[in-house]
Amino acid sequence: MSDLEFASISPYDDEEAVAALKRLSRHPALPAITKYLFPDLPANTLSSMLSSVKNIDDFQTTVMSKVVSAVVDATSSGFTYEGVGNIAGDRKFLAMSNHRDIILDPALTQWTLFNEGLPMTEICVGSNLVTSRTFEDLLRSNRMIKVIRGISARELYLSSQLLSRYIRMVITSGKASVWIAQREGRTKNGLDVSEQGILKMFDLSGTGDFKNDFKALNIVPMSISYEYEPCDSRKAREILIKQMTGSYTKKENEDLHSILTGIRQWKGGIHLCIGKPISDVEIIRASWYEKNDRYQAIRRCVDRHIIDGYKLWKTNYMGYDLMTGTDRFAEMYTPEDLAAFKEYTEHKIGKLEKRLDRDALRDIFWHIYGNPVVAKLETW
Repeated sequence: MSDLEFASISPYDDEEAVAALKRLSRHPALPAITKYLFPDLPANTLSSMLSSVKNIDDFQTTVMSKVVSAVVDATSSGFTYEGVGNIAGDRKFLAMSNHRDIILDPALTQWTLFNEGLPMTEICVGSNLVTSRTFEDLLRSNRMIKVIRGISARELYLSSQLLSRYIRMVITSGKASVWIAQREGRTKNGLDVSEQGILKMFDLSGTGDFKNDFKALNIVPMSISYEYEPCDSRKAREILIKQMTGSYTKKENEDLHSILTGIRQWKGGIHLCIGKPISDVEIIRASWYEKNDRYQAIRRCVDRHIIDGYKLWKTNYMGYDLMTGTDRFAEMYTPEDLAAFKEYTEHKIGKLEKRLDRDALRDIFWHIYGNPVVAKLETW
């Protein structure tokens, strides 16, 4: 397999990235972005940083690490992580992560690896986010693997084969590890569930030996948890509209709006858990099943690890008690916490269209926060 075969989906190489970042350095929005991220620095700071980048590693070290650090400092009460020992060896891995924020989930994973002196991963990103040359330059310079979306069933199958071959190639060759979300699109309702189709996609490039094919990928489940869910009210709105009409159609630039909202919104505490790799025993047990049931078994393993690693915050316990009308977890928060969370709820849903039912929005909103508790209870 040649590099040319994967040219349409693979990240930029160093030469392409340097050229792309020079183009980005001239973008007219950079002074405003600089002012937001680095208010004490000159307006041309980001432009100068981008134009002087020497390669992709340099870009992630001198630019992206500082950008993520600034976002964490400005919009959270702190970021913690655990489980680095599970990936500290030389073996490359396939990180399967829950997906709560479009940009921050993979960005915080990369920042963790950077802080620990570990090689950063390549990142699977949907082509729906590549809405312009600017976004393509930014994402592919950040080691983005393009996942093609919005195509016919036949095209999707061929694209999935290509993606599967690329992921397997970079991992088994030792070139790089790969990050991928457990599902297409973010979790909207607070329940982290992997899509079976993603597991089947991984195996499209296999030899037909289920056990060895999945062992070779070294799947590492990851769980990211936000005290305040990114885009919480927008997710509640989408769920309600889908319940009302049977479908939800995104507006033009809605993904961009979600990206910016997720970055700017106050997130409280953030925690990343890097789980233990799916074990040989778990893969062997899955292989005892027939056909699609094998992938379901692997999916259940991944989901269990992700749910186990998810950190529950006060907001989750309050969401659960509010949505169930109980005080089951009242010892996990104070009356003042509960009053503040109710006020936060009303503030967020109050910004949505008046035509949308407030009681329904409120219930969905609380389920977004409470459902991770439900998931934990089902695995305890």
